[in-house]
Amino acid sequence: MKGEIKMANIKSAKKRVLIAEANRQRNVAFKSAIKTAVKKALELAQADDKDALNTAVSKVYQLCDKAVSKGILHKNTAARKKSRLTLAVKKLAK
Repeated sequence: MKGEIKMANIKSAKKRVLIAEANRQRNVAFKSAIKTAVKKALELAQADDKDALNTAVSKVYQLCDKAVSKGILHKNTAARKKSRLTLAVKKLAK
């Protein structure tokens, strides 16, 4: 059943089902992009390139803030992700 779209009988309900599925896929892609950016930032934290690290962390912050504005993430979830990333980067940079 997973990944299968259930279809309604009413035309407007059919449209809403399709729109909801498109939105779900967009949200999944956006969350995936955030996870990828976090992983990249953590990899750069182990290296010595400070400029690239700052750029990567900035990108994560930007993606999290954009996700909040689009309603993909709750503001506290985004804040938690950013906080944990900062703590991890500081720990790895030592």
